[in-house]
Amino acid sequence: MCGRSSLTKNEKELEARFQANFYSEDLERYNPLPNYNMAPSQMLPVVVMQDKSHIQLYRWGLIPFWAKDEKIGYSMINARIETLDEKASFKNLIAKNRCLVPMDGFYEWKGEGKEKQPYRIIAKDQEVFCCAGLFDTWKAPDGRVVHSYTIITLPANEFMQQLHDRMPAMLSPETEKLWLDPAMSKKDVLDLLVPYDSDKMDAYAVSKKVGNVRERGEDLIEKIKL
Repeated sequence: MCGRSSLTKNEKELEARFQANFYSEDLERYNPLPNYNMAPSQMLPVVVMQDKSHIQLYRWGLIPFWAKDEKIGYSMINARIETLDEKASFKNLIAKNRCLVPMDGFYEWKGEGKEKQPYRIIAKDQEVFCCAGLFDTWKAPDGRVVHSYTIITLPANEFMQQLHDRMPAMLSPETEKLWLDPAMSKKDVLDLLVPYDSDKMDAYAVSKKVGNVRERGEDLIEKIKL
């Protein structure tokens, strides 16, 4: 599962990383970065395959176009790769609604005795990495249009198994481009989704304050001693 993450770069740094621009009206409405505690229901940066020249702000937690209530998004923050091609919410999105979800770390909790200790996981070879995502567009009964996304998860690699049995589908810079390529077949894009190289990952303990979505301080990403 991936339910919390961080993106500590500002908008200009992200624009340079992706050679893409934010829409100015999005920044005026949300101004989301840096964000040390990205959580479901927040409006967060994504790059979609139909518009690779812009970084857009979508809601984390997929709301399928056919949903009757936007609350369904809270239960659809992740999509398991094993059922992507089976579930109605996801199977029609793989071909046409793929997106990149940038972050520079994600949080996972490990049970230690009676307590759960949060850890921040990073990619040693990328300051900002992307996870594979799917998005959809939902129209609310009151006329609002909501763009939302989910992060695809995989069985954990050897490194992550010490913390959790699942991990987000992290992409290399090379597979980022292919994930957004509309010419790729469904089979080929699914073949891109493999566990990230364990040797390229690291993790360290962080403050338990990260479990509170209202906590947003820079100290959330600082390493602590156990």
